[in-house]
Amino acid sequence: VILPPKNYLKRAYEYVHGSGGVCIADEVQTGLGRFGKYYWGFEQQNVHPDIVTIGKPFGNGFPLAAVVCRKEIADSFTNGMEFFTTFGGNPVACAAGLAVLDTIEKNGLQNHALVTGNYLKERLVLLKNSQAEDSQGRKVGRLIGEVRGCGFFQGVEFVRDQLTKEPATAEVSVITTRMLRDYNILTTVDGAFDNVLVIKPPMRFNSKDVDYFVDSLTIVLTSLGNIDPSQVSKTPT
Repeated sequence: VILPPKNYLKRAYEYVHGSGGVCIADEVQTGLGRFGKYYWGFEQQNVHPDIVTIGKPFGNGFPLAAVVCRKEIADSFTNGMEFFTTFGGNPVACAAGLAVLDTIEKNGLQNHALVTGNYLKERLVLLKNSQAEDSQGRKVGRLIGEVRGCGFFQGVEFVRDQLTKEPATAEVSVITTRMLRDYNILTTVDGAFDNVLVIKPPMRFNSKDVDYFVDSLTIVLTSLGNIDPSQVSKTPT
């Protein structure tokens, strides 16, 4: 979970377009209001993709995906090449997608993701900087290197050393296992070193859910102890 710096994608798009390429924004995980401030993730970079892909959340459990593109790109398929999809455009899937769009708007879920996401980030940062100590006299939030993202798409990077940024891969594996086993919280692990806890909750996630999540994480970190990486197997997510 890394938000690009300002104008990063804008410059990248310029290079791609300059070489005759097209730019695709994958909004499967970041679109439909999840970013809070932005309805689509690419809006954070103020760019205009040539193609946008939308996936699983579009149907809220119903199998639905969509590809949105500029007219000239769509027209390029009318060259004699056959394009075929068994379930393309079926009315039940379309009805599900329209219902999702209506629910996001009527229930104010984008703003809800913004407000609750800000609270989530605030609590995670407070945990990172907490002066509370575990039974061995170590800061409870010592393993949290950085809290990144926005809205309902955030990541917590865990490191063994705040200076060298050595990935706390084994610790994250234990943390995710205990969160699920002891508190019924299912999380995702990501990153090149599998040391980033990714938080992508349902859009109905509220402030009480935030408190339960962060309180549970705090308990797990407080009781984590010393982890021997050689004794920890990778947690599948």
